[in-house]
Amino acid sequence: MAHNNNQTPVVLITGAARRIGAATAELFHAAGYQVIIHFNRSASDADKLCEKLNRQRDNSCLLVQSDLNDMSGLQKIIDLVDSVGRLDVLINNASSFYPTPLENCDDQQWNDLVNSNLKGPFFLTKGLAPQLLKAQGSVVNISDMHARQTLKNHPIYSIAKAGNIAMTKSMALELAPAVRVNSVAPGAILWPEHELDDTNKQNSVLSKVPMGRLGCEADIAETVFFLAVNASYMTGQTIAVDGGSSNSL
Repeated sequence: MAHNNNQTPVVLITGAARRIGAATAELFHAAGYQVIIHFNRSASDADKLCEKLNRQRDNSCLLVQSDLNDMSGLQKIIDLVDSVGRLDVLINNASSFYPTPLENCDDQQWNDLVNSNLKGPFFLTKGLAPQLLKAQGSVVNISDMHARQTLKNHPIYSIAKAGNIAMTKSMALELAPAVRVNSVAPGAILWPEHELDDTNKQNSVLSKVPMGRLGCEADIAETVFFLAVNASYMTGQTIAVDGGSSNSL
């Protein structure tokens, strides 16, 4: 059931049940890809999205549940991709994000944020490299504008995402010339769930965005698709999609 006919291109997107990951999955699916949706806790959203895609085109979506903080969770994804037999695009989208003020952050938060934003994507890319090399595929990592302009009260997250950009550059060298590795650094796209009702925080954020508004999931998904599929002479790059925020700081 999982096996690919080896003519349909395959994309794996981590954290693809909701938000940016789901929008990216739909975009690749519309372009004819078989989509492997990874999720951790968002089972019902992942099920709904996969059912929707499979209704549109039979056997065009597969699900894999695993915890990217856990090496056995990474191996579960690698095993599924190996059973499919092909991987053209890996999108490392899954991420933890929450404040860790310096005076009360701890080792557990460090491990969670660094694992989900850096260690997991690194070892997943390493484990899937044979399939990507075979397909002469590409990798797109989701970084963050705060990798370059660190966010107050989020030191661990900012450090992890800065590492993610360095990983993009390193993997681009390690996997060249067959596999391209690039990154997208979103700015204010969706309000974090812990800030949905914080109007003051939202106004403060938007005041620093030259375009004066939030972006949307499609802005990121389309840039990911461009880097993954069309940008044939780009590797090791991070593109900011942030309404000009990084230019105004």
